Amino acid sequence: MNKNTLWTRNFIFVSAANFFFIVTYFALLVTLPTVAITHFGSTSTVAGLFTTVYIGAAIIIRPFMGPWIETYGKRFMLIVSLALFTTASFLYSFFDSIVSLLAVRFIHGFGFGMATTITVAIVADIVPESRKGEGMGYFILSTNLGMVIGPFVGLTILDEFGLYVLFWASALCSLIAFLFGLMTHLPAEQLVTRPAGKKRASLFEKSALRISITGAFFGTAYASVLSFMAVFAVEKGLGPESSYFFIVYVIILLLTRPLTSRWYDQYGANTIIFPAIVSFAIGMFILGMTTNALLFFIAAAFIGGGWGTLFPSFQTVVLQSSEPKRRPVALATFLSIFDIGISGGSLLAGVLVGVISFSSLYIFYSFYIIAGLAVYHWSQKEESYV
Repeated sequence: MNKNTLWTRNFIFVSAANFFFIVTYFALLVTLPTVAITHFGSTSTVAGLFTTVYIGAAIIIRPFMGPWIETYGKRFMLIVSLALFTTASFLYSFFDSIVSLLAVRFIHGFGFGMATTITVAIVADIVPESRKGEGMGYFILSTNLGMVIGPFVGLTILDEFGLYVLFWASALCSLIAFLFGLMTHLPAEQLVTRPAGKKRASLFEKSALRISITGAFFGTAYASVLSFMAVFAVEKGLGPESSYFFIVYVIILLLTRPLTSRWYDQYGANTIIFPAIVSFAIGMFILGMTTNALLFFIAAAFIGGGWGTLFPSFQTVVLQSSEPKRRPVALATFLSIFDIGISGGSLLAGVLVGVISFSSLYIFYSFYIIAGLAVYHWSQKEESYV
């Protein structure tokens, strides 16, 4: 097989598994805060906990993934992570209280943290070095598609069929992801067996810290969209349109991804990251100013072109700035710190909307994102991504 081949069997199967568990993730992410408020009568702060608890569990488990991958191998950890994720997905239907659902979210978060780390680590190994930006871009597109289909499926099923049909549909998507994981067959790996008493390698990768903090900075802003966009849409009288927000988002991604991925490989990260930050900020400002469906969808387009480009770019920077054998640890470092931004941002957004309006929240974050230009510049102090 040509060493520059991108669309291999394993690449397709891992991307498919990633797509289906991301669908599950986002179907529940955008609906459970709304369910907490409407079904259980919770406050917006408690609603934010459905994201915070989930991501918190992912943050706890990710640092251990590097050593576990070295010891047990990538395929084994892929199967274990998807099995745990699928099991937790089936548990939602058996509980009907805030406390019990938060407990399930915590278990589900363990599976999510493991799965998101191992899938990216596998793809990082099987994508040719000369096509790293393109390969990671297409892989993350499976995440982006899941980000669109998940909220659309989640909001539609919740509205048309109710909470428990949503839970079972999410469980089915998780099971499909697990089956794709089983069909993935990776080359034999050299596993690491450490003598008793020998010190393990660091659970964190120093080279990934600055770009990870930068990703978390922007993730804090995006969390407000993930957790409360549906509630905001209803408040603006755009409830029926809320399902289509991410459809517009992904259309922009599909149109721009082939170009941005290749530009990354040819011209460097800065060529697309700086414009993407500006696009993200513009989208958040328009979202805050939204009074009708047209502005709502224009905001989705700018956010899709902005955040949808930033996230895979940051991950590619992490891969390129770390040694191949440390990539799982570097990715775990990035995703753990990034998820602190997502979980903290969700909780912060829940607190802020108790004081200010959703419109003010999104306008505030537009200026916050512009300030992120300086944060990204700071992230380049030690490494050059040009």
